[in-house]
Amino acid sequence: MKLFKDLYQYRELLKTNVQKEIRGKYKGAWLGIIWSFLNPLLMLLVYSLVFPYIMRVQIPNYTMFLMTALMPWNFFTQTVANSSFAVIASGSILKKVYFPREILPISVVLSNVVNFLITFIIIIVFLIISGVGLSWTILLFPLVLIVQTILMFGIAFILSSITVYARDVEHIVNVIVMALFYGTPIVYTIDMLPAQFQTLLQLNPMTSIIGAYRDVLFYQKLPDFASLGIVAIVSVIIMVFGLWLFRKLQRNFVEEL
Repeated sequence: MKLFKDLYQYRELLKTNVQKEIRGKYKGAWLGIIWSFLNPLLMLLVYSLVFPYIMRVQIPNYTMFLMTALMPWNFFTQTVANSSFAVIASGSILKKVYFPREILPISVVLSNVVNFLITFIIIIVFLIISGVGLSWTILLFPLVLIVQTILMFGIAFILSSITVYARDVEHIVNVIVMALFYGTPIVYTIDMLPAQFQTLLQLNPMTSIIGAYRDVLFYQKLPDFASLGIVAIVSVIIMVFGLWLFRKLQRNFVEEL
């Protein structure tokens, strides 16, 4: 409850930080925030050419199959990457002004939520153009987004606090994220794998989250609520642990920075 009170009290600072994160990402770029549209589209173009034509993946309407998973995965990777230095990047401010330190990782997550919602507009347009269309199941999109955002808060709290003490964490995380990309059913369906590997992939929270996005947007059916519910519980646990760890480690942030 203290966190919510602090966020409300410093809501203007939180708003300013989120805006700074969004603008800073494309600072100095000629196209500015337009890159929020172009980056995922260019990535989609590459994967759409490589996997169906070179890797011979036989999935109908593969571009949309890929898009409905690649966009939320991009939200995941961008948040992880930006979270690592959320506290370090604001070191000079931390030494001068007091404010709830939690605002820093929270700002990173919320700015990436905004970017993801921008790309969601692209998904809707492509769903219509491709002929897949829209279904009432799209109304469940916010539910899946909330689950992923809770998970992102937990990861952001953990990474932003640990990296202050161990700068190598960023490089380790990059390797893990790269491995997770192929350990998450993004460019393939989970039933393409042997049963034992399917079970292993289910341990990855992003497997259920990506599957839920794909269900409500591409397959236009109800997601696996049991699986998504388990991930939601795990995400809350990770967020609570992350917040506890962040508050424990923040006592020496200034000295370390």
